[in-house]
Amino acid sequence: MTARSMPTKDDIVALEKSYWDAMKAKDGGRTAELSADPALVTGAQGVMRIGKKKMGQMTEDGNWSLESYEFADVEVSTPSPDVALIAYTVEQNVTMNGKSQKMRAADSSVWIRGSNGWECHAHSETFLK
Repeated sequence: MTARSMPTKDDIVALEKSYWDAMKAKDGGRTAELSADPALVTGAQGVMRIGKKKMGQMTEDGNWSLESYEFADVEVSTPSPDVALIAYTVEQNVTMNGKSQKMRAADSSVWIRGSNGWECHAHSETFLK
């Protein structure tokens, strides 16, 4: 067994941004690829256990679009070479059902590196006032 190198903060931020970029592009294949099977998700809709296929469908379907996003206050913790946690605030501009909205939220994700590379095993979003 070979030792894996510890990911850097930049590595984990890039992973998280690749997920957001896939949502912005409505690229369900990419969000499915980056998601664990299943992933745990918490937010305004409650607690969900979502499989890769469903995550991809949710990304592509629906009357919404992510126009832009920007991270701030980013914190990353890497307790081992194959586990990383990221927390941040995000300003996002979205269109839902034809209506533009600007939202601010505190988000966090748990990334685990396995045989298929890095996958997001849990994501949480709390909307801020």
